[in-house]
Parts: sequence; structure tokens; C-alpha cells
Amino acid sequence: MAGCSPQEIEAYLDGELDASRTVAAAAHLETCESCSSLYRNLMGLREEIRTDAPYYSAPPELEGRIRAALGSTERSGNPWKWWAIAASVAFAALLLWTLQPRQPDVLAREVVSSHVRSLMGDHLMDVPSTDQHTVKPWFTGKLDFAPPVNALAGSGFTLLGGRLDYLNGRSVAALVYQRRQHMVNVFIWPADSDRAAQEQTFSGYHVLHWSKGGMTYWLVSDVAAGDLRELAELLKR
Repeated sequence: MAGCSPQEIEAYLDGELDASRTVAAAAHLETCESCSSLYRNLMGLREEIRTDAPYYSAPPELEGRIRAALGSTERSGNPWKWWAIAASVAFAALLLWTLQPRQPDVLAREVVSSHVRSLMGDHLMDVPSTDQHTVKPWFTGKLDFAPPVNALAGSGFTLLGGRLDYLNGRSVAALVYQRRQHMVNVFIWPADSDRAAQEQTFSGYHVLHWSKGGMTYWLVSDVAAGDLRELAELLKR
């Protein structure tokens, strides 16, 4: 494994590499601290998702519909109709699960995972700049909304730039701020209503999110929780 590729590390974690690449990945993780740190973080996130992520149960009436469909198929004696009904039911169940709103814990873990990946390699910023008048116009035409951008001069938080990211099933804006030696990702996308701020912590990363003025904000970093709250108050002004 040459260099630090988050995609290859994720594939190694999921057992998706062939034998030779698996051996190379294992050897690389023994010598690259940044990649091994990402690997440990991803393992921690996967374990938390397995133990804490919500599961959705099928609605009670679904079983009755399936039994009724199977009963009518048996009477008709048409096996092809059975497969068509089974496929339709499976697709409907999958669609029902997909359209369920993302639970805060699941989305928070997705935010943390995106934050960790951004710190690997060279994709922390698409537009590196401390000037908000450079960063904000860069998003024009790349998103279907205009994210608010504030340089927060003199606040102790330095705007480093921005990039495009993908969260919650859509393209979002990601602003990058620095607090001493810590990087903070601020993910922004449209919201339907205002929501009060909520805090969570996963694998040593603090997550703080709220919705206001038609936008939702998700902040994530390994900076102290108090510092993240301070940044949130600055962005709410």
C-alpha cells in the first residue's frame, strides 16, 4: 500500500482486498502512524455502530401482506408470479428502510468518519484561503445553496478554507477552521426548521449540531468540548 489512502484502509478493514494487497496493507499499517490511527478510529466507529445504531423493524402489517400474496400465488400455481411478488415486497421494504430519517447518532458517526477521512491525504480543502470572500464564491455553482462563510477574525479560530463533502445523502459545504493545533470541520446544508444545539462524543471526537436560519450546522473536532461550543456561538451570530 503506497501512501495513505482512506479508501484502501476501509477496504482492508472490511476484508475486501485480495491476498497480496492485504499483506501490503498490514505491513504499511505497521510503519505509518497516520494510517494506523485512521484504522483504529474506523474500527472504533464500526464497533459503536454495531452496538448502538438503531435498527428498524418492519411494520406489523407487512407480514400479513406477504402471507396474503404468497397464498394467492400458491392457488394460481404460477411460480414466476411468486418471484415477481417477492421481488416487489423486498424492494418496498428496502425503500421503506432507506427513506427512514437518519437518526442523530448514525449521522453523528457519519460526520466523525468524514472528519477523520478529511485529515488523511490531501483532501482537507478544495479552496485553501483565510479570506471568506474567496471561500464563499468558490461554492457558487457547486451546491444548490449558498453556505454562510465567516472568517471569525480575532476569535482564536482561523478559517483555513473549504471543500465539498457528502453527508446525509446530499452534497454539503465543509468549512475548515483551526484552533491551535486542532482542525475543526463545519458541515453546512439546508434545514427545514430551527433546532436547538445538541452535543455528542464518539471515539474521542466532539460533535455539536444545530439548525438556524434555514441551515443546519455540524461541527466536529478533537478540540476541547468548550472550544467547540465557543465556535458554535461565534457561528450563530
